[in-house]
Amino acid sequence: MEKNKVLKLGLPKGSLQEATFRMFRKAGFNVSLPSERSYFPSINDGEIKPVLLRAQEMARYVQDGALDCGITGNDWILENKASVERVTDLAYAKQSMNKVRWVLAVPQDSGIKKVKDLNGKRVATELVGVTKDYFKRVKVNVEVEFSWGATEVKVSAGLVDAIVELTETGSSLKANKLIEIATICESTTQFIANKDSFKNSWKKSKIEEIALLLRGAIAAEEKVGLKMNVRKQDLKKVISRLPALKKPTISGLSDDGWFAIETIIDERIVRQIIPELKRAGAQGIIEYPLNKVIY
Repeated sequence: MEKNKVLKLGLPKGSLQEATFRMFRKAGFNVSLPSERSYFPSINDGEIKPVLLRAQEMARYVQDGALDCGITGNDWILENKASVERVTDLAYAKQSMNKVRWVLAVPQDSGIKKVKDLNGKRVATELVGVTKDYFKRVKVNVEVEFSWGATEVKVSAGLVDAIVELTETGSSLKANKLIEIATICESTTQFIANKDSFKNSWKKSKIEEIALLLRGAIAAEEKVGLKMNVRKQDLKKVISRLPALKKPTISGLSDDGWFAIETIIDERIVRQIIPELKRAGAQGIIEYPLNKVIY
């Protein structure tokens, strides 16, 4: 391997770490940490040099060229006003890489019902720049201060009047007796690249290969494969019950009058469709998990 053929990859430490490692493994990259305190994961690809960083810092280091590429949220790209190449969106429905929202929240009993009621008030958040831009757009004068954490506690304790906080389900806000009055922004997980690195033919090819495999792994989430055998006279009836990804694969068996069908369907409907397929004449039905689906 040539010395310059090394891709510096940033992986997010914290809430996205477990989901990111799992998705990389599904994509074919065995990523693991030698110890809990290590910031340098091992990976079964000698052309990739990974490092763990907070998602909040990733866009800045990618923009500066300290990293060739990395994984972070779109919110932190906006917060850092980073000029980077957005290679692909990695949002998916499971774990913690799905779409999240930054919401403006106030105590239930505060009497604050709308954004304009916060004029002259104090707001705490980790997403300071985006929050300031939001209030500037809606022409409401507030004092925005940076929060190092435990943001919900600050508003509940009366230290600030409102918070802008990340939420997926809203359950944490409800537990702290807070209500949402506005959405500041939405964010999904992004695979980003340094613009100069993306102009390098080898690095661009390597980054796009990783992105392709990650998208394939993500597309396989919540889908399963189905195989079955069907008599010729039942073929049309069985196929009509298959919501295939495109069209099912049909091949003849050694026994005349029998066919094998293979297809991909959403996992959420498999328990409903298998009995229907059986009643339609399908036999030897096999369900199996998928690692990657490449469109």
